[in-house]
Amino acid sequence: MTATPPDPVTGGAGAPDVKIHAADVERHFGRGAKRVDALGPLDLDIRTGEFCCIVGPSGCGKSTFLRIVAGLVRPTAGRVEIAANSPHPAAMVFQNYGISPWKTVLANVRFGLDIQHVPRKEADARARDWLGRLGLAQFADQYPAALSGGMQQRVSIARALAVEPEILLMDEPFAALDAQLRTILQDELLEVCQADQRTVLFVTHSLEEALLLGDRVLVMSSRPGRIIAERVPPFARPRTGAVRTSPEFAEMQAELWALLRGEVETATAGATS
Repeated sequence: MTATPPDPVTGGAGAPDVKIHAADVERHFGRGAKRVDALGPLDLDIRTGEFCCIVGPSGCGKSTFLRIVAGLVRPTAGRVEIAANSPHPAAMVFQNYGISPWKTVLANVRFGLDIQHVPRKEADARARDWLGRLGLAQFADQYPAALSGGMQQRVSIARALAVEPEILLMDEPFAALDAQLRTILQDELLEVCQADQRTVLFVTHSLEEALLLGDRVLVMSSRPGRIIAERVPPFARPRTGAVRTSPEFAEMQAELWALLRGEVETATAGATS
């Protein structure tokens, strides 16, 4: 769906510092009696350089919205506008890693650069740089089967960052990992994203993860997903994993769960009825 660029005074992708603008976004699946209203209407502005986390019950449309922003799914109604300075402004990290088992770690990380026809020497250098930053330099010539789940997800993150996207879209990237690996990768992602201040839209079920990583946390309702609350974690940047132990962290986590619990119960009841 297309529309005239919005007035910078009232918001939208044309407004100062707004990177992603979503207006009246809806997504339906199926038709007639089988129609499922999955998402919306949803309105949202995300600022340039903001790390925005979305939490909500299963099936509320969080991942669907992420895919709409990525251009992988078309909205049924409404529009998403991105203030882009490049032809391929977004890169996505999936929960299931999405890396190719027949490619080496280096080739996987270089994949997006190959698609963009970046010269091989430059592509290799950029891929190796990100492998080094994520602690994978010594595994460049290995295949994914030789890596742990946490290491494979590092490869996926390195591949996304190697193309230097303006926007990083992350769909529950640590959900399949055990608690210890998840904590380590959360801290690593926090350090990387604070270093380059990239715009990040991050979907998660974990309130702890959202509060640790996010500049802003959005709470979505049960299906069809709408934004019902937003909170700004009161933790200065640069931020470290130490904030997990603060009283303010526990207090805000409890507050968000109070907001979210009814939506989770509604979603669960709908799934079993």
